Amino acid sequence: MTAQTANTPPHVLVIPFPAQGHMIPLLDLTHKLATTNKNITITILTTPKNHTFLTPLLNSHPSIIHPLILPFPSNPSIPHAVENARDLPNSFLTFILSLSNLHHPLLQWFHSHPSPPRFIISDMFSGWTQHLASQLNIPRLVFSPSGAFAFSTMCFLWKNLPTRVNPTDENEVVSYQSIPNSPNYPWWQVSPLFRSYVPGDADSEKVRDLFLCNTQSWGLIVNTFDEVEKPYIDYLKTEMGNDRVWAVGPLLPMDDDNDSSTMVLQRGGSSSVSANDIVSWLDKREDRKVVYVCFGSQTILTKEQTDAIAFGLSKSGVHFIWSIKEDAKTENELVVGRGLVIRGWVPQVLILRHRAVGAFLTHCGWNSVLESVVAGVSMLAWPMTADQYVNATLVVDELKVGKRVCEGGESVPDSDELGRVLADSVGGSGEEIGEALKLQQAALGAVRKRGSSDMDLRCLMEQLVL
Repeated sequence: MTAQTANTPPHVLVIPFPAQGHMIPLLDLTHKLATTNKNITITILTTPKNHTFLTPLLNSHPSIIHPLILPFPSNPSIPHAVENARDLPNSFLTFILSLSNLHHPLLQWFHSHPSPPRFIISDMFSGWTQHLASQLNIPRLVFSPSGAFAFSTMCFLWKNLPTRVNPTDENEVVSYQSIPNSPNYPWWQVSPLFRSYVPGDADSEKVRDLFLCNTQSWGLIVNTFDEVEKPYIDYLKTEMGNDRVWAVGPLLPMDDDNDSSTMVLQRGGSSSVSANDIVSWLDKREDRKVVYVCFGSQTILTKEQTDAIAFGLSKSGVHFIWSIKEDAKTENELVVGRGLVIRGWVPQVLILRHRAVGAFLTHCGWNSVLESVVAGVSMLAWPMTADQYVNATLVVDELKVGKRVCEGGESVPDSDELGRVLADSVGGSGEEIGEALKLQQAALGAVRKRGSSDMDLRCLMEQLVL
């Protein structure tokens, strides 16, 4: 690393991956870095149609954070004008390969910049930036929006390339022997990106290389905290071959953050129902009696699944808020009156932190898990794909802050049983509620001054400003 020029603020390039679950926590980290040290310059790489996601951040730190807007690389598999994975579900592989074509334009930008970045912080789906960093002789830090457990399973898969004895058996078990607790999962619950790997195929081998680049990077930043994933954080230090692994989560707007209200409301987009209307509806409910239902920005429920949830909510008798896709069709007239059905994006953090919300029916995306943990809300787990099965293991079996209600992207729950579980979740009993409140305190303690995540963030910042 070259010494920083006198009087020149340290310069960091941040490269998000254009999917909601990836962008939001990395933008939250960028906000933390800018807040922790005002004597830093941060450039965020974006494309024209993703630029609006940066608006709250740019408005909060106009003298520190600056956008670098490059054209989205064309790809025959991605429709023109689509630049975010939320607009093309199940397209992560295509986006990963397409965005790697930003290598050359970025290299040109670096060479033309009078004071180029000294560090790159990039998403785990941007492994190509490791080659860029090596070419420029600067350190790259990989950012994992997933937890340490889930990131550990990805490292294991791409390093060891486990296969099935019977290539048609979807229930054949994959054993992650070297990971703490030696977890096992049936093949159908293994990362779909890994399951699509074809040895010798050019695109597959490129994707493998990009994932292997993550463990070759100079450092690793994970959106988690010691109290929830310490064994897996330690495992990753072994995999990385050094101690440059920083657990800085939960990366969420906190109530004592000066920009908290703006960041909570604008985090990820605008809502189809005003925040005031949502809060007003919740204010009329009793404490911890409302169930919140949401399956993230990527999940598309079938009509059968949607109807099962609607009937389950109807039979449960609970008050609820249900975030549903704009074009989803359901018999939701069955539940009008006791519930608030919101189509499209919702201010999830705002909802979960309201005193009236007591349970969260979730797909167990990592952002949702952390948001629920910080709010002290127990979870009803319905993992559907990707790292969600691993996250559900952590939530249900290890942390005991939730119950499984269903598993799989094609499964349809029994509406009678779902109704009973929903009613029980806000019935005031169950160890999950007490454990959720304990974990909430641990999460808040981690990000307070001298907490484990606060200390890791400060250690990280010391490295960036050397």
